[in-house]
Amino acid sequence: MNTRIHQGTALVTGASSGIGAIYAERLARAGHDLILVARRADKLRALAQELTTRTGRSVETLAADLTRPEDLARVEEVLRRDASITVLVNNAGVGATAPLLQSDVTEMDRMIALNVNVPTRLAYAVAPAFVARGKGTIINIASIVALAPERLNGVYGASKAYVLAFSQSLQHELSDKGVRVQAVLPGATATDFWDVAGLPVTHLPQEIVMSAQDMVDAALAGLAQGETVTIPALPDIADWDAFERARRALEPGLSRSQPAARYATATS
Repeated sequence: MNTRIHQGTALVTGASSGIGAIYAERLARAGHDLILVARRADKLRALAQELTTRTGRSVETLAADLTRPEDLARVEEVLRRDASITVLVNNAGVGATAPLLQSDVTEMDRMIALNVNVPTRLAYAVAPAFVARGKGTIINIASIVALAPERLNGVYGASKAYVLAFSQSLQHELSDKGVRVQAVLPGATATDFWDVAGLPVTHLPQEIVMSAQDMVDAALAGLAQGETVTIPALPDIADWDAFERARRALEPGLSRSQPAARYATATS
């Protein structure tokens, strides 16, 4: 524990358990004070007390259901006005494993609200302050299904593809203003995510499941190495670099005045 280093305040959503709670612990140990956001006030208070005892950092809690506009607005206001905030971890989210045609569209709508609208609004709330101060970090938790949407529910995959694209665009727009943006793409991670999504993690092949501690540590290492996109399980970063080069190579041909020759209609 080092209480002398102060790295500013990190606001972490979905902080009461799993990946969010581990981010909170790791950031506190690195010298950050914390603002923890989640729905369960009791779990937040217990975690805050534990972290303060273990790390000596100041830990505030904010109980909020981010799918409720009034609760989301309260968190946005904190991000706008608290000049001590240097890190936003957009971790709150929900998943689904059922096929699209077997899913409840109302639940899919809620998923879009939490996985897409919430990180967008929170990033919009804090980014102007970060730009004005010339520093700040936004960490957005996406998923490997952003790159492999066939693996799980299609709405879930699409929501995480949004998080990836949004993060890359933000980094492109804000990097020269002193703001860091990172998208983290975990694979299967041992949290209660799977129980909530309807597929207990014990039903997955254990060789594909990473501990939440290892996932967060790898993500923070990727951040320290300057990565915009961190895929903790990917063995060789050259594979991601090749994917990105291929994506960028498409750009010149994506918008032209004439259709591609293969779409030409036969004329008599």
